[in-house]
Amino acid sequence: MNGIPKKEPFSVQKNTESALTVRQMNWDDIRYFIELSRQGSLSATARVLNVEHSTVARRIGGLEAATGLRLFDRMARGWMLTQEGETLLKQARRMEAEALGFGRAALGVGAVSGRVRVSAPPAVAAHFLVPRLTAFHQRWPGISLELIGENREADLNRREADIAVRFDRPVTPGLAARPLITFEFGLYAREEWLAGDEATWQFLGYDESLSQTPQQRWLESLAGNRSFSLRSNDLNVLFQACREGYGVAVLPHFLGEGAPELVPVPHLPCPVSRTAWLVIHPDVRRSPRVEAVADALRSLVSDYK
Repeated sequence: MNGIPKKEPFSVQKNTESALTVRQMNWDDIRYFIELSRQGSLSATARVLNVEHSTVARRIGGLEAATGLRLFDRMARGWMLTQEGETLLKQARRMEAEALGFGRAALGVGAVSGRVRVSAPPAVAAHFLVPRLTAFHQRWPGISLELIGENREADLNRREADIAVRFDRPVTPGLAARPLITFEFGLYAREEWLAGDEATWQFLGYDESLSQTPQQRWLESLAGNRSFSLRSNDLNVLFQACREGYGVAVLPHFLGEGAPELVPVPHLPCPVSRTAWLVIHPDVRRSPRVEAVADALRSLVSDYK
């Protein structure tokens, strides 16, 4: 019996190796894996994550080494998930959802201090909210407000913002939304435009990306065959162009009435009004500092007519 070679415990060694690999895995690499699956290219993923594209490649390489699997095929048209990658992506997304839920829950037990991110349309953020926030800052000096001006809808489930002000009521399940304020619009221009022949008016309006907004559809109907001297996807640009005399524009009254260079066109009233919604994820709403900011936003618009 002593002369018989002892068998190596292959199965035990394999399990031990697997356990070591799992312990050595960098779990932050999974975030890169998920984002690359969304974006499909290193450069796009790097822009979203604000890193170099080489960092994305290194992270994915590390994850593939840790799992012993090829997760992406490197194709000329982009990085495509392999079958193994598709299988693991489902679990990775569940992990992402749990991690985001943990973050929201942690925020909910915080104090009335720290950072609160608010996403709002740029013109609303700059010209409507900021002038009214001084009293809030004096009341809650411990809160650092991060006001993000953007036309896109921030993903509250992924904590891209804690609070969002949107012109469209959210359709994503699970978000809490309530009307915040209704903005009315009017036609504005410099005096020299109104003193001239209306047949020669030129207009300032949105480009194709925002062509379906109610105010733009009304303006297109009003303009008829008359030309647009400038189009943009940014209301701030149209506002400044109107102030400089580029043409006639539809503006929310909080912009038009605040510019001494502009006068309204009383005989062409704009019928458009748009409701801005205050949107919060229910988990985040339990945070004292987020609730303080939400209360402040509701309060600061209460006296606006």
